[in-house]
Amino acid sequence: MGQPANRLVEASADASLVDVGRRIRRSAIGTRLGPVVHAVLHHATVPVAFVPHP
Repeated sequence: MGQPANRLVEASADASLVDVGRRIRRSAIGTRLGPVVHAVLHHATVPVAFVPHP
């Protein structure tokens, strides 16, 4: 229940690392991050790894 980004940020309080998957989005200006990955990168209290799905 709840927003995915908020739940991941809350879970980061008890974690050593947050691993977030993301879709590959190619753009003329470089890699684009979705709103969940963006929020977790900015608000998590631990390191964040984001791994693109093939």
